[in-house]
Amino acid sequence: MNSKRTDLAVGLFVIAGFAALLFLALKAGNLAALTLNTHTYHVTAKFDNIGGLKARASVRGAGVVVGRVERIDFDNQTYQAVATLELNDRFHFPKDTSAKILTSGLLGEQYVGLDPGGDPDMLKAGDRIESTQSAVVLENLIGQFLFSKAADTSSPAADSGAPAASSAAAPSLAVPSLSTAKPAAKPAGKASP
Repeated sequence: MNSKRTDLAVGLFVIAGFAALLFLALKAGNLAALTLNTHTYHVTAKFDNIGGLKARASVRGAGVVVGRVERIDFDNQTYQAVATLELNDRFHFPKDTSAKILTSGLLGEQYVGLDPGGDPDMLKAGDRIESTQSAVVLENLIGQFLFSKAADTSSPAADSGAPAASSAAAPSLAVPSLSTAKPAAKPAGKASP
């Protein structure tokens, strides 16, 4: 009798472990929010750079998940990425809504953020969001920062030999030298005690 209880407890524990693994796999694959009876409509948005945006990424309005990115394609005529957004039909947005690719946290996953406009007409299936903002790519920001700092240090005044004018005094980076010279000889005519 005690053996059957142990076997049952171990079996329930293993089933709970598999359920937890399934849940984690769905969360990692961004599939946990799938619902079977949801009616949706599709709109598209063109972006110059989508960064790390992936299919199945969330689409949010005011921080609330209102849909998913269904597919990402490349337009050979405009050389832009075309994201097809699958929006839940419970959520309606004006035609002049803007779409931005945003990041959750500093280095988190990317998603599409929708900012509603003021047009009285609403987006419907097949419409395109005209106003878009591409992803901010961290490597580009770092490059721009480094190049701007390099441009600040090499100004035209430095090339002409004149000291560069600066609004803030730069700290001196001079390192004191260690002298290895011999002490100066004593002046003639003075005797040492």
